[in-house]
Amino acid sequence: MSSDSEQETSPNLSNSDVVTKYKAAADICNKAIAKVLAACQEGAKVVDLCQLGDNTITEEVKGIFAKKKLEKGVAFPTCVSVNHVVGHYSPHIEDTTTLNANDVVKIDIGVHIDGFTSVQAQTQVVQPAQEPVKGRAADAIQAARTAFDAALRLMRPGHKISEVAKHLNKIAEIYGCQLVEGVMSHEMKQFVIDGNKCVLNRPSPEQKVEDGEFEENEVYAIDIVVSTGEGKTKVLDEKQTTVYKRALDAAYSLKLKAARAVFSIINRDFPAMPFTTRALVAIASSDKEPLGQAQLSLGIKDCVSHGLLHAYPVLYEKTGEIVTQIKGTVLLMPNGSDVITKSPAQAVESDKKVEDPELLDLLAAPIKKEKKKANKEKKKAAAAT
Repeated sequence: MSSDSEQETSPNLSNSDVVTKYKAAADICNKAIAKVLAACQEGAKVVDLCQLGDNTITEEVKGIFAKKKLEKGVAFPTCVSVNHVVGHYSPHIEDTTTLNANDVVKIDIGVHIDGFTSVQAQTQVVQPAQEPVKGRAADAIQAARTAFDAALRLMRPGHKISEVAKHLNKIAEIYGCQLVEGVMSHEMKQFVIDGNKCVLNRPSPEQKVEDGEFEENEVYAIDIVVSTGEGKTKVLDEKQTTVYKRALDAAYSLKLKAARAVFSIINRDFPAMPFTTRALVAIASSDKEPLGQAQLSLGIKDCVSHGLLHAYPVLYEKTGEIVTQIKGTVLLMPNGSDVITKSPAQAVESDKKVEDPELLDLLAAPIKKEKKKANKEKKKAAAAT
């Protein structure tokens, strides 16, 4: 797709058509995640939930911009990560993992229209709908929600990237939790879901990002991941990895026939957005020269080893810890911030709360610009004449 230099001049929110596409993607994202959340019941298979999200997106995008030849569909495959699984769990079709009562479930999902992407994530506990979430799960969920609300107010035009993280970490600590290491809130552009401009939620001497200022007409995926543990992740089994993305700036002349065949399918069907091996298998099996599972596995492995694919490994916290996630897409519009993604949220009851005056002022701040008093006075004067 587009190179980095081309992305610098990509259409932004000053174009009303771009805003329309972001919001159309968000509407479908909202529908898809709502369906998955409703299906998160005891006994539900995780792979079925993932397919429900992806299939909903695929069907819904057929009905919009139908007369225009636009790329549209899944921008980030549905991942359903449970309890201490931090993220990227979208298993093979043979997987038999099911949800149990009181599981803490994170759904992560994304949709794009013409490369303009809306992503979101929500956390839900498997329990009767009428009951509020309590205990450590409530602490972790409320910490993520509150940190998201703070980030929304900090990521405003003119504010510095470096000023965001300290407030988020302070909120997590209030709820006896930690932000998960390595999680970033990225700027998004056309066909780019992980732009170079980003907020590192938990910076350290080993992990830093370039500072800068947020600007009007930018789009961000605010991503908050919270743990009741130390917030450190690890990969337990690389074979669990099923989500990949084409490395746009990488090039290599593949030698293996299987790798060339797999890479050809990826370039044709998944040129810029992440995909699952399930989706790849479905397409490869229906081609004129279908590829077997062994060929696909060998081809993906070779593509990854030569830097042509970026892998999203399944990440874990320590067993017994609870990990929660809240993510949303935010447009930095001239009149303020516009959160275009939304999903059903459970009631939670945490015995902890924010009492710090500085944080309370921040959380109470509006996300839309208030109309100037002068305009109000003009309207009053006009009405009086």
